Amino acid sequence: MAETTLTHTDQAPRPEGWQGIAADWASDQRAFKNVSWGKAMMWIFLLSDTFIFGCFLLSYMTARISTRVPWPNPSEVFALRIGGSEIPLILIAIMTFVLISSSGTMAMAVNFGYRRDRRKTAILMLLTAALGATFVGMQAFEWTKLITEGVRPWGNPWGAAQFGSSFFMITGFHGTHVTIGVIFLIIIARKVWRGDFDTGRPGFFTSRRGRYENVEIMGLYWHFVDLVWVFIFAFFYLW
Repeated sequence: MAETTLTHTDQAPRPEGWQGIAADWASDQRAFKNVSWGKAMMWIFLLSDTFIFGCFLLSYMTARISTRVPWPNPSEVFALRIGGSEIPLILIAIMTFVLISSSGTMAMAVNFGYRRDRRKTAILMLLTAALGATFVGMQAFEWTKLITEGVRPWGNPWGAAQFGSSFFMITGFHGTHVTIGVIFLIIIARKVWRGDFDTGRPGFFTSRRGRYENVEIMGLYWHFVDLVWVFIFAFFYLW
C-alpha cells in the first residue's frame, strides 16, 4: 500500500461548538506554536508567580491604607549610618543597582549562548550568580539589622504593627526566588562550561544536543525576579 502524508490542507476540520473549543485547548496546534515546552512552562510559571507577588503587594497596600496607626518612615527605618551620619536608603539603592546589573550580565549570557560561546556564556552566568548572591547577602544584613532594632512580624518600635509582617513576607519571598535562581545559574553554568549542551551528555536539562535554549529559559526567570524587585522597591521603600 502506498503511504500517504497528511498536509496542512488534509487536516481534519475544526469541530463546531464546545468540541471545537476543547480541541483548541487540548493541543498545541495553535497555542504556543513553534515554542518549546520548557519555555512555555516557564512563561506559565512566571504568570502564576505574578499573581502571587501581586496579591502580596495588594495586601501590603491595603494594610497600609487601612491602618490608623502611622506607618514607619522607610527613609528612617532603612537608613544606614556611615561616617557618623544617617544616609537614607543607601543599602537599598546598592541592592537595586546590583540586581539590575545582574539582569544585564544575564542578557549577555543568553546572547553568547546562542552564539555557542561556552566560555563567555559560563563566565557571565557565574557573574550573574555572584551578583545575585551579593544581593541576598545584603538582604540578610538588612534583616539582621532590623531584627536587632526590634522589628518583628507582630510589631516594631516605629509604628503600625503590620509593617514587620509585610516586610518579612514580601522581601523573604523574593529573596527565596533569588536564592533559587543563583543555585540554578551555577548548575546551568557548569553544564555550559563542560560542554554538555554541545555533546548531549545525559542529565538534567541536557537530554538533547544543542539545547542552549535552557540558558534563555534561565534568563526569563532571572529577568522576572529583577522586575519584581523594581515593584517592591517602588511600593515598599519609596512610598
